[in-house]
Amino acid sequence: MFSMPLELEIAVQDPAGVRIAGDVGAARVELAQALALGGLTPSPATLELALAAAGEAGVEVHVLIRPRAGGFRYDADEIAVSELDVRRAVAAGAHGVVVGALDDAGRLDLDAMARLRDAAGAASVTLHRAIDVTADPVATLVAARSLGLRRVLTSGGASAAVDGIPVLRELVAAAEGRIEVMAGSGVTAASALALSDTGVDALHFSAKRAVLEDGGVRMGSAADGVGGYEVTDLATARALVAALAR
Repeated sequence: MFSMPLELEIAVQDPAGVRIAGDVGAARVELAQALALGGLTPSPATLELALAAAGEAGVEVHVLIRPRAGGFRYDADEIAVSELDVRRAVAAGAHGVVVGALDDAGRLDLDAMARLRDAAGAASVTLHRAIDVTADPVATLVAARSLGLRRVLTSGGASAAVDGIPVLRELVAAAEGRIEVMAGSGVTAASALALSDTGVDALHFSAKRAVLEDGGVRMGSAADGVGGYEVTDLATARALVAALAR
């Protein structure tokens, strides 16, 4: 096992991904479904089995709470669903939740975020990459810090974290050690060291590979044929860890 220079979090969709996270020494997983859509709230059964696997692997499970694909401006029903999902995830044994909501002006929705924070009780709360579509990520981080959130997951406002390095450095400075900054989005073995050098507290990556299927029949509006799915890949995860250990 390598000695990690900073914490690692792997975005996974199933118990197999949790076991891979434990194998490479990750501190935690972000459990979701539909990572190809940016991630959605996982099913209760997925969480139950992931928690069982996590107990054996020695990693924490933080649950993504996201009621639908698309942006992060939610109506009252969607906030209510998210609040209940937070409560149920924590009651099931999740170590934390990953949430985000914006107001009509595209700023962090402080009221909605306070509701989700309170629903989590003593569990850890992470602001996800909703921060990256706000006009001022630094101001958003300061707002998250004022809410008492544990960390923010951010690419520095870029599509890939390696392209957001200048903003990531600003976010680390603005955090003042009072909220963790975790870099994520497109993190690979090639970019991991450069991201680590920004001073972030953790790296978030998916280490995923695609499994393609073609049944010749269209199912759903987003894909031709049966489509495919993504799984956590052990070799990819190990390569990133090895790059950091150099």
